Amino acid sequence: MSKILSLKLRDDVYEETEVITEKLHVPRNGYINAAIAFYNKLKKRALLKKELARESQMVRDNSMEVLKAFDAFEDELAES
Repeated sequence: MSKILSLKLRDDVYEETEVITEKLHVPRNGYINAAIAFYNKLKKRALLKKELARESQMVRDNSMEVLKAFDAFEDELAES
């Protein structure tokens, strides 16, 4: 399903788009759809990277506590 969208482009962006679509022999609409789809994927990846970094930071302290507990446990076993 498609949605109708009114879109205002800067003149320079429009002109560049026209030149490229003519050279590629592709419809402007398809070209803009592909460009937006690509940009959406790019931004989703950036958001995912940011979220993973945040979550990694959140569990880092807990992971360090677990590591210290394992080290203490190994030390106790070595002393036995």
